[in-house]
Amino acid sequence: MDYLELDESEEMVKHLLVAADRYAIERMKVMCECILGKRLDVQNVASTLALADQHHCSQLKDACIGFINSSNRMGDAVASPGYAHLKRAYPAVIVEIWEKSAKSRKI
Repeated sequence: MDYLELDESEEMVKHLLVAADRYAIERMKVMCECILGKRLDVQNVASTLALADQHHCSQLKDACIGFINSSNRMGDAVASPGYAHLKRAYPAVIVEIWEKSAKSRKI
């Protein structure tokens, strides 16, 4: 995937993840989760979290929530346009983010 632009390759991996989930190709799904988890940034974390929630990708979902809850990134992630969409479309995910954040602060 080196010859593709980063955004294009990320979109392709997201489409592959959707296909892997649809056709129950677990190994490919895990590989896609791993790739997307390594490419998380403030701009894509909300959309990646929504995708993970839609397709029951617990490993990727945990990575996204951990990324958002990291102390130096939470403000930027919450300020992103993707987070506003996530808040409207997936309120249960927002609750999960805050619950995990509260639990991690107690430890």
